[in-house]
Amino acid sequence: MKIPLLLLVPTVIFAADQEAVQRLFDGKLTPAQRATACFELRGKADPEVINALSRAMEDPDLLSCAAGNLQHAGAIEPLKQALASHNFQVRAAAARELGTFQRPELLEALGSAAQDENLLVAVNALSGLSQYRDAAVTPYLTALARKGGMIGDMALDRLGQTDPDIALKVARGLLSSAQVPDLVYAMRIIGASGDSSDLAQLKKIAAANPEILTQRDRGFGFMPAINLSRAAQSAIAAIQSRLK
Repeated sequence: MKIPLLLLVPTVIFAADQEAVQRLFDGKLTPAQRATACFELRGKADPEVINALSRAMEDPDLLSCAAGNLQHAGAIEPLKQALASHNFQVRAAAARELGTFQRPELLEALGSAAQDENLLVAVNALSGLSQYRDAAVTPYLTALARKGGMIGDMALDRLGQTDPDIALKVARGLLSSAQVPDLVYAMRIIGASGDSSDLAQLKKIAAANPEILTQRDRGFGFMPAINLSRAAQSAIAAIQSRLK
């Protein structure tokens, strides 16, 4: 009795997937060969493949591919679980991929990840939050922005694009920050959306900070010298131009 070819196709595909899963964890193969096996599994969503990819995320040679495969497969739960990994690179990759779904139920997890002690994880989580176009993301960006710091300043910048009114309120609060970059980001927002009520505070900053300031221990050390007076004057000029 001949078996129709169409009935054999699923069996052949399953066998191929099984073989690729085995090669994923074959220590005798080179990293490139195991990565090839990982890419062969892209688009596969059966439970065995998903479980294998979840394990593969803990392997530095497979992490990026495995995380991408889980995203392509719509495997949200394994990626959420990866946010609890002890490996910061795994947490960072999971945060990056989760943001692409733009699902409201993931906002809490991404908001928490954006406060991770590891900067790469936090930046990737904020990048994920920044992909949302839904107003539901606003409270999470606002909470981050109010804290200031590198992640907070980046959140404020994004908030200025999505909800200028709330960004303005947060920016006004940050004018009391002792951190120079917080002040710069705040004045940028105030210059773009502020009004005459902001001029007095901006003039005070301009008068009190005539010298060029530098910020140490900030990010990766690439923060250039900052002139707070000039930043304040730019914000003042922007507001006054709108009042004419």
